[in-house]
Amino acid sequence: MSGPLEGKVALVAGATRGAGRGIAVELGAAGATVYATGRSTRARRSEYDRPETVEDTADLVTAAGGRGIAVPVDHLDRAAVRALVDRIADEQGRLDVLVNDIWGGEHLFAWDAPVWEHDLDKGLRLLRLAVETHAVTSHFALPLLLRHPGGLAVEVTDGTADYNRDTYRVSFFYDLAKASVLRMGFALGHELGPRGATAVALTPGWLRSEIMLDHFGVREDNWRDALAEVPHFAISETPRYVGRAVAALAADPDAARWNGQSLSSGGLAQVYGFTDLDGSRPDAWRYLVEVQDAGGPADVTGYR
Repeated sequence: MSGPLEGKVALVAGATRGAGRGIAVELGAAGATVYATGRSTRARRSEYDRPETVEDTADLVTAAGGRGIAVPVDHLDRAAVRALVDRIADEQGRLDVLVNDIWGGEHLFAWDAPVWEHDLDKGLRLLRLAVETHAVTSHFALPLLLRHPGGLAVEVTDGTADYNRDTYRVSFFYDLAKASVLRMGFALGHELGPRGATAVALTPGWLRSEIMLDHFGVREDNWRDALAEVPHFAISETPRYVGRAVAALAADPDAARWNGQSLSSGGLAQVYGFTDLDGSRPDAWRYLVEVQDAGGPADVTGYR
């Protein structure tokens, strides 16, 4: 059976792990051809020095029912990004979905460190990896996306516009990076909308990424063991949940209704009816406001 995205071509920039991998796999499950990019390959790791590779992501895309194509790319390298887009144009003649999920800043920010105490080089490097990469990729990829009407650009961030407007996010550099990506979704909406395409900013909830699971010393099959230490982790979600959000947007003929908006995986699940892998629908950002940040006890009843 062909999926709703059969014949569609997607570029997931920053697909090695986490949300990017989950998005790539779910686009593949919907039948898309997915170019998965990242810096960690089977031959060479990025400074993260982790085992996940972009080739593994491409294999997962293919196993899910799509066609996964791994392309090692540093998205700060303009020539490499231009070559990537030229390759997609030559091989496919189109680009229907662009997902900017590049991050790379996990080891570069300090929690609650004011800007004058934060390592300046690390902070500026974080901004380059989390913001400049998105701008470079959009610059080269969006002309190809606009060749055919109905294209979708997704800027992946952490936090909704409403939540981040009122909440200090970790530190100066982290806060600035995530706010910048939110604004990118808004700005691209103004630039793409009149040209027949749609742009959004999208956030997962509390993501059970490979790095997060390792941080809590658990695996996906026993993640609830972490609740003894961090009870509110009960609202967490797999990377595939935000992947299903992107796949739903990409398959929606009326996706333009979301143009320029800030969206969340949990919010879109209520609209499109998809679930996480366990059949639940975690609504993390509503939970954070109404339960966690309000000082309430961990209780996800009514939130997943």
